[in-house]
Amino acid sequence: MQLYCNSLTTYSRLKTLEVKIGDLTLGNFNPIRLQTMTTTDTMDTIGTVEQTIRCIEAGAELVRITAPSKKEAENLLNIKNELRKRGYTTPLVADIHFTPNAAEIAARIIEKVRVNPGNYVDKKKFDFIEYTDAEYNEEIERIRTRFTPLIKICKEYGTAMRIGTNHGSLSDRIMSRYGDTPMGMVESAMEFLRIARDENYHNIVLSMKASNPQVMVQAYRLLIQQMTQEFSECYPLHLGVTEAGDGEDGRVKSAAGIGTLLEDGIGDTIRVSLTEDPEFEIPVCKDLVKRYTGEPAKSESIPPVEKIPYDPFNHNRRKTFQVDNIGSKHVPVVIADLSKLKEITPKQLESVGYTYDEASDKWNISDAAADYIFTGHQLLDFALPGTLKVIVYPATWELAEDKTKYFPIFQDSGFAAASSKSNMLNFVMVDCFSDETPINNYTYLADIANDETAVLCLSSTNKHSMPAIRRMFMELMNNNINNPVIITTDSYWHSTDEHLIHYSTECGALFLDGFGDGICLGMTAASYALASENYEKMNASGRNYLQNKSVEQFINNTAFTILQATRTRISKTEYISCPSCGRTLFDLQETTAKIRSVTNHLKGVKIAIMGCIVNGPGEMADADFGYVGSGVGKITLYKGKEVVKRNVDSDVAVEELINLLKESDAWVEPQPMANLAPIA
Repeated sequence: MQLYCNSLTTYSRLKTLEVKIGDLTLGNFNPIRLQTMTTTDTMDTIGTVEQTIRCIEAGAELVRITAPSKKEAENLLNIKNELRKRGYTTPLVADIHFTPNAAEIAARIIEKVRVNPGNYVDKKKFDFIEYTDAEYNEEIERIRTRFTPLIKICKEYGTAMRIGTNHGSLSDRIMSRYGDTPMGMVESAMEFLRIARDENYHNIVLSMKASNPQVMVQAYRLLIQQMTQEFSECYPLHLGVTEAGDGEDGRVKSAAGIGTLLEDGIGDTIRVSLTEDPEFEIPVCKDLVKRYTGEPAKSESIPPVEKIPYDPFNHNRRKTFQVDNIGSKHVPVVIADLSKLKEITPKQLESVGYTYDEASDKWNISDAAADYIFTGHQLLDFALPGTLKVIVYPATWELAEDKTKYFPIFQDSGFAAASSKSNMLNFVMVDCFSDETPINNYTYLADIANDETAVLCLSSTNKHSMPAIRRMFMELMNNNINNPVIITTDSYWHSTDEHLIHYSTECGALFLDGFGDGICLGMTAASYALASENYEKMNASGRNYLQNKSVEQFINNTAFTILQATRTRISKTEYISCPSCGRTLFDLQETTAKIRSVTNHLKGVKIAIMGCIVNGPGEMADADFGYVGSGVGKITLYKGKEVVKRNVDSDVAVEELINLLKESDAWVEPQPMANLAPIA
């Protein structure tokens, strides 16, 4: 199997061609560049200039502006001139959909144009067409005729180009031959790239964006493989998860997709697509990239890969046997670490999804309720909710009366040597290929291998912790060790966003490759103390945008959000919400919040909220229902890719969306959290 990156064990940037975008160089080991996109009307020159300046001052190295028609493309000159007049020379990028004429105008004015091969020439009607090879080649020649003039202009003016494929806007022609697949995304871009190369034009960046991180990651890997096979070189890559959403969900989904690729040295520029003001995207980009700046630490403790036992281009969950409710076909479990709490009371279980009602003497459970809690040395002095179980150290477990509720956790080789173990479920911690542990120090795994009570908890103190854990998964698979595995990650960072990105990158990368039967997140002692202090301050000031009341609640919610983002456990409604841009026909942030407030109880339903028809039926390919701007004050509602109601007045559109959900049997009335058995 040809690898898609330099190494699976050591951080190493993928070599790509160097591209010039104005005075900015991108690719060929240059720093990973940060970019965003304006949300203003492109015809509002001063508004766009001022928002662009806010983005630049936040750290944006490129700023993209939509040019949906010729008049917006022409106005880019006024925007550029005003920015230059104010002393800003940051390169600008024109975002083009459907309108080659606009692209040809923009390419003469600013430093870069972005074209979408799915709709630059083709019109999408969701038709399936059977092509002969000759007919298909005729379509390619039609594209060549329409695309070549833009290439010639870019060559003449020194303008760079991004060929930006989106999963949801593949042409009917590509869909008919390749289906709605990562390979279809790759071929969509390669058709345009081959034409550009025939014209000896190479100032090109490529992207493979999707709202589903699994699809996004697979498409980039396949693109690298295809370029390497066909050209023996790679063009620079722009990374992004499209329509990621807002708040915690948007950050986690973006970090899972983008971070997975950055971990393997892939990516030359990134954009985090949040349904928030564009300047707020840049700090998230900075947090993603700073993990890879400076001289990368070298680690010799991760053994080289001799055989890759999984397919990095297709998602297949690692096969494991079942231990209690962990492994096999069970969804990944969530373990909440409460060991840093001095005393655990029923009230404190609210932070991990359990609420005790004293009047009825019953527990209520949320959809984001942890399956296990780790309490370290503490036995609880109250009866537990029926579904919750507790993990403790072996000596504490010996003291527990109810050994159907309490289970021990052993340190690596201590499990094999232990004289007393649970006959139901034992957890075994493994520090994977740490810099202090000799490579041959894992012989004890043979004693644990396929023990029907043993669940492995893989973590790593290695500088490259994700590759170290991934390498251990490969070791298990190559040796037919099928025990279930909990992915365990501690964060040593400081801010909320830093923690989100660390957890999402480290764990998301593994879940996207099909590894993991559970997740347990924690913090180092110093990070936990700082986070607790910060949460107290944020809650007191009302500035906690994530609305978590404690570190424990934040960590628990993050674990469930990672599983949701990687499509491995669905616990809530998913919103595929595009970032605003100059094409947007309503207030996306306000509308997203309104729709979320009335639909967030619809577990597993995917709702797309799109500002305009460009990001409409195509780019919301993953959604069950769509709410799409179709004119000023007008909304079109979709079920899947089918239009159900056109030109709905925006004042009643949310109510009409609810009616559509009801008509489609996707609506349930909001209910209080489900009651469990009485506590006593």
